[in-house]
Amino acid sequence: MANVSMPEVILDSLNDGLYVCDRERRIIFWSKSAERITGWAAADVVGHRCQDNILCHVDKDGRCLCGEEFCPLHRSMVTDRPSNCPVIIVGQGKNGNRIPMVVSVAPLHNETGTVVGGVETFHDISETYSDLERAKRIQTLSLDQDLPHDNRVAFTSIYLPHDMIGGDYFAIRKLTPDKYGFFIADVMGHGVAAALHTMHLSSLWNRYCHTLTQPAEFARQINRELCRVVRDESFATAICGILDAGDRSVRIASAGGPSLLLIRANGRAEEVGTQGLPFGMIENAEFDECRIDCAPGDCLLLFTDGAVEIQDSHGQMLGPEGLIGLLPVLGYPETPLRVEPLQQALLSFSNGIRLEDDLTLLEIRFS
Repeated sequence: MANVSMPEVILDSLNDGLYVCDRERRIIFWSKSAERITGWAAADVVGHRCQDNILCHVDKDGRCLCGEEFCPLHRSMVTDRPSNCPVIIVGQGKNGNRIPMVVSVAPLHNETGTVVGGVETFHDISETYSDLERAKRIQTLSLDQDLPHDNRVAFTSIYLPHDMIGGDYFAIRKLTPDKYGFFIADVMGHGVAAALHTMHLSSLWNRYCHTLTQPAEFARQINRELCRVVRDESFATAICGILDAGDRSVRIASAGGPSLLLIRANGRAEEVGTQGLPFGMIENAEFDECRIDCAPGDCLLLFTDGAVEIQDSHGQMLGPEGLIGLLPVLGYPETPLRVEPLQQALLSFSNGIRLEDDLTLLEIRFS
């Protein structure tokens, strides 16, 4: 005990695992609880970088976190911010087993306030992780994402929940040989409560999607149903509509959702939106329709708030205009949107550890 400092004794006594790294992510301290949870002894990891085939962290979607942009600990040091909510990741134990865990991160400063490293705490959630995986599978099945095939129009979706399960919902369905109904919604909040409400949205979609021949009528039906569930607060923002592949027209109704983007074949982009109250606020709310006429090669991009309500280090919101500015950097519309480059671009803009909301995008591309 005489050779061990009191702070080290305190850190070793924590139930949660804890490790400290420098700016290059070399591990400089590894607690006894970290050893107990992972099987890795301090001698195995101290002096090594966390990406040196030791911890092999991946996120809830299986994406490797050992680069820079997606690593929570690296993001904490770059942004000089602690995490404001735990992050679910999966790490590697010494015997090769995969360990689901919840982690929190924070930067470490020297006496002048300069970031010199980071600290990560974590605990094993193996007992509850299988339930979360099952809930994720059930919610994924509720999404009407069997995207139709039509030589005249192509549909692409990106769905990235904030947690294992999320509060975004989308659906596309063929209604007639030429017409397709679509619906994208963002329930208030995220996590378990929001995910349960998306299951309700799924049942309402199956009940009323045939009314999308008149998008405003579909919106009225959904709003009335949801007003019976919630009181005195908005339930969800959304955009719904119908696409006619025959004449390349789209009619939409908005329930407070973000403007959609119309990207012309030449790359020129414009915002398109209609006014409408979020679902669940006023039972007898009325909704307007907007018609969009498209040409061959045009794309429509619909998205939830998570794609645009992102702040940079100066508190400036990305917004639809900022998203328009990011698209050419991603090679869009010449190349399709892919989830990882998009997420990386949004994180690079943000001043956060990770994206703070569910992220869902739906693309309609005319051949």
